Amino acid sequence: MALSDLTPLASGTTAVITGGANGIGLAVARQLAGAGMQLVLADRNEDALTAARAELGDGPDLITHALDVSDAGALDALAARVAADCGPVTFLMNNAGAGMNPGKPWENGDKWRDLLAINLGGVINGVQAFVPHMLAHGQAGFVVNTGSKQGITLPPGNSAYNVSKAGVKAFTEMLAHELRSLEGGALSAHLLVPGFTYTGMISQFLPEKPPAAWTSEQVADFLFDALGRDEFYILCPDNDVDRQTDEKRIAWTAGDMIENRPPLSRWHKDYAAAFEAFMASGS
Repeated sequence: MALSDLTPLASGTTAVITGGANGIGLAVARQLAGAGMQLVLADRNEDALTAARAELGDGPDLITHALDVSDAGALDALAARVAADCGPVTFLMNNAGAGMNPGKPWENGDKWRDLLAINLGGVINGVQAFVPHMLAHGQAGFVVNTGSKQGITLPPGNSAYNVSKAGVKAFTEMLAHELRSLEGGALSAHLLVPGFTYTGMISQFLPEKPPAAWTSEQVADFLFDALGRDEFYILCPDNDVDRQTDEKRIAWTAGDMIENRPPLSRWHKDYAAAFEAFMASGS
């Protein structure tokens, strides 16, 4: 998909990306810079923002801003600055996130709240700061919120992260409904669901990209192709998990409620054989 085919990504308009200084956010920024958009990159990592400026070019079409997306006031202030100083925002990507693991549901309440404030609260704050301005100028635009497959199939291991990303999914679904219900419907919402992607969050644990992982650039390409098809659920594969596998895992998860199985039955010893048979079936 050529970005020039996507009307909201026209030269002279503005893209705002949180978590924009590395990984998927930076890969998306590279493509939008090439399309001639003005970029506003927000990230709490000031060193990464400096590196992004050096790569993308320290000119008037690039604004970098260090902030924590859990701070609603900071995003509101940035939105006011952008509205005053930049072209209309036609692309908003709420991409900032944290992968810390605060433990079991009854452990480390403060750290649970911190994670939720970034991963879910940051998306809500970004929408509430920028979408009113985007609606006011009336131009066509995209709101992309970065979710996770962990927010859909809920694999055990990091309960707080799963809850935060499940919240992003629900919030973005409601946002999409509300936006399409408005007269004119110029603004649309989309849920980006990456597969295994080699980002800065992963590289701190794995110094080399595993063969199974996609690059951030592959995710960016997939995102823009999906926007060109007007897809809401932008469910990315990777080099290990294809679309069919994702669909079957999601279907099994939904089946827990429909068939009244125990939650997360995919990982329940009494359902292991049934899950394996389901995945092996052609249905």
